Amino acid sequence: MTGADVTGADVTGADVTGVDVAGWSCPMPLRDYPRIVLGHGGGGTLSAELVEHLFLPAFAAAGTVPPCPDTTLAPPGRGSAAPDTDPASVDAAVVEVGGARLAFTTDSYVVRPLFFPGGSIGELAVHGTVNDLACRGARPVALSCGFILEEGLELAVLDRVARAMGAAAASCGVRLVTGDTKVVERGRCDGLYVNTSGIGLVPAGVDVRPGRVRPGDRIVLSGPIGEHGIAVLSVREGLEFGGDDVRSDTAPLHGLVAAMLAASTTGVHAIRDPTRGGLATALVEIAAAAGVGVEFTESAVPVPPAVEAACGFLGLDPLHVANEGRLVAFVADADTDTVLAAMRAHPAGTGATVIGTVTAGHPGLVAARTAFGSTRVVDRPLGEHLPRIC
Repeated sequence: MTGADVTGADVTGADVTGVDVAGWSCPMPLRDYPRIVLGHGGGGTLSAELVEHLFLPAFAAAGTVPPCPDTTLAPPGRGSAAPDTDPASVDAAVVEVGGARLAFTTDSYVVRPLFFPGGSIGELAVHGTVNDLACRGARPVALSCGFILEEGLELAVLDRVARAMGAAAASCGVRLVTGDTKVVERGRCDGLYVNTSGIGLVPAGVDVRPGRVRPGDRIVLSGPIGEHGIAVLSVREGLEFGGDDVRSDTAPLHGLVAAMLAASTTGVHAIRDPTRGGLATALVEIAAAAGVGVEFTESAVPVPPAVEAACGFLGLDPLHVANEGRLVAFVADADTDTVLAAMRAHPAGTGATVIGTVTAGHPGLVAARTAFGSTRVVDRPLGEHLPRIC
């Protein structure tokens, strides 16, 4: 839209002939909301706009990274010029302290219900933070945990969640070293919410970030998609799909990432865990941050039959459904076979497969080749298709 007069009618039918928009300003996009809606927490377009147009300007004076480390905001074309601490393109910030490179991240968990097939809010709180560190190539070291508890919550429920967190941390080889507890009035919280922050050590020579993605890179997915989101939805709504139980894929990924980096330290350019917004959002965000185009084949993306059936029934795109134990990696073409073999040798990557390539064409856009031989543009969801899934 320019400063020229607009002639005609808007979508509501109102006459807008002669309206001069030259003086208009948009601190928030034209798709504006006076209040927070669920879509602002979905990891899609609304989430990105909230961070870009509200949080980033507010925190600019402090040079602060965005408060949503799993939201990518880097503009197309930034590419390798992005610094290691680029606030807009990373799962975790990497900072140098006393000569050591530390990855730092934080995340909050509001999943409903608290327990679901394959896991609980306890495992999610540990795995999600560990995975954000891993996606920067870091070895997780320590986590904090903050609880917001609702008055009336059964102690047995809290004990079950706490034990799940402890067991998950132990299995990841990471320590829970500090925390906080707050209690709010009955009805002010859906049982309990959890926040975890984490720090990890980035080994020398490891540089994993979207700015390193280059045309010619291959796109590798670690396994089937959509299981976590559908597992949570099925128990929440009491749904069954094809008689098959769908279990969350929640799992730590730092061991898999370590195996990938051991196979090729420099060949692994970028890694993302496709959580909120699913695989589509992860690909779009990387493409935008790196200023490259992404092309993949839909049929190459593994989707379990039960997930496919559920998405067909509910009108969902599996590419937009959240995962909690999968990663997508951008790997130099010459190193792809070596990295892929290392992934398949690890328990968390047995289903690893190449799904596409990076191209210099259509920078910032993701294109999917369909089963009909056509091509469609894939974008992140506008808002929240499956609220409260992490």
